[in-house]
Amino acid sequence: MTQFAEALRDAREPALEHGLELLAQTWRGFDAARPMQPPISEEVLALVREPLPEVGVGVERALDGVAKVLDESLSQARPCYFGYIGSSGLETAVLADALAGSHDCNMAAEAAAANLVEQQTLRWVAEYVGYPVVNGTFASGGMVSNLTALMAARTARFPDSREVGLAAYRPTVYTSADAHSSVGRAVEILGVGSDNLRAVPVDGQRRMDAEALRALIAADVAAGRTPMAVVATAGTTLTGAVDPLAAIATVCAEYDVWLHVDGAYGLPAAASTRAGALFAGLELADSASVDAHKWLFVPKACSVLMTRRPGALRAAFAHDASYMVEDEEFTSAGGTYPVDETLEYSRPFRSLKLWMALRAHGAGSFRVAIEENLRQARELYADVVAHPRLEPMLGPPDLSVVPFRRWPRTGDVDDHNARLARAMQADGRVYVTGAVVDGRTCLRPCVVNFRTTDDDVRSIATLAEEIGTQLEAVDS
Repeated sequence: MTQFAEALRDAREPALEHGLELLAQTWRGFDAARPMQPPISEEVLALVREPLPEVGVGVERALDGVAKVLDESLSQARPCYFGYIGSSGLETAVLADALAGSHDCNMAAEAAAANLVEQQTLRWVAEYVGYPVVNGTFASGGMVSNLTALMAARTARFPDSREVGLAAYRPTVYTSADAHSSVGRAVEILGVGSDNLRAVPVDGQRRMDAEALRALIAADVAAGRTPMAVVATAGTTLTGAVDPLAAIATVCAEYDVWLHVDGAYGLPAAASTRAGALFAGLELADSASVDAHKWLFVPKACSVLMTRRPGALRAAFAHDASYMVEDEEFTSAGGTYPVDETLEYSRPFRSLKLWMALRAHGAGSFRVAIEENLRQARELYADVVAHPRLEPMLGPPDLSVVPFRRWPRTGDVDDHNARLARAMQADGRVYVTGAVVDGRTCLRPCVVNFRTTDDDVRSIATLAEEIGTQLEAVDS
């Protein structure tokens, strides 16, 4: 045993005891919203200015520094965090993540029981949302899942593209005008080029217009281009809109185009009674993705990519490497090494935290929590509609994003709302971000936390009016 290992062993028990107490304090702190987000203290500023230590301060003191830094960082797991689409840091999943990190399995190669758990978790997620999965993978986030799906689509459409590239083709990809920017990044990385990404117009509820999609594809085919993929969105980041999946699938079938559903945020709501019907046609998609670290509450990073096309991922990624010798008996029986179906090599055991959470709490608990968030979003919408100075940007929310703005008595509306978003963040009682919908600046709260209470949600409209009034007083 090395000297370093001996020192770690000697410090293990008190460090573990101290670490668990800090963890318990953290979880207790999330039981209710705290009044304000503390500013970065001089103590933390001094910590981050320290030079590389030659001699350590010890595990317990270092843990105290970690706790201090995290307390003064913006935590998406807090119940009044309504910005972007955050994680909830589900406690049981955190424990599984700690164990996974300790064992440090490499999911690129054969990892025995860990591989079986990953495949079981994939099947569970597919069953939960109603998707006929054949195979899939776990990735770091929606960006990598979308890229993985589009790589499979590229190889399916252009089988020799891995060898010869795309120079001989004129591929096009189609997605909603409100789609996540990760789709644009993916087509750039793949060499399709952002000039060949078509932004399909949206309807009055910000959903992709299937007839406009059909017209764009027809025009590209007539011009000698080759449609490669359509990316529909099951819950846009901007407004929570769910594209009409069945109608889009019909268009894709007419032109034999791969359909990927980006459900990073919204797809868990397919299991709900309140919103499930919005996802009709999901089963027709060639691939679909969901970020479990969003509305399935587990900590980052845990994105799930599913496909119903046998062999599609292997066709896109498989390589022969002399340092990864495959067992002939295993492969001849149909076994596939994970690295041959993923973009990553050093891939952590991401699925374990979701497997743990689903086993510990059951699918029904997640379904109930999502139903509650959907109800809370509707109640926030009602609060906005009832207030004379607040205006929703759209009709009742499809999911749990409720963009709205406040009308000042005088002055520019867009400027007022941009300042209001910053002022509410500085105030610290709730965290909301700004957004732009149809060229109009607004607030964009999103409810995706199982800890969030009805009172937390009610405070959003109340504080928007209170802080907005304060801004007007300063202006006058």
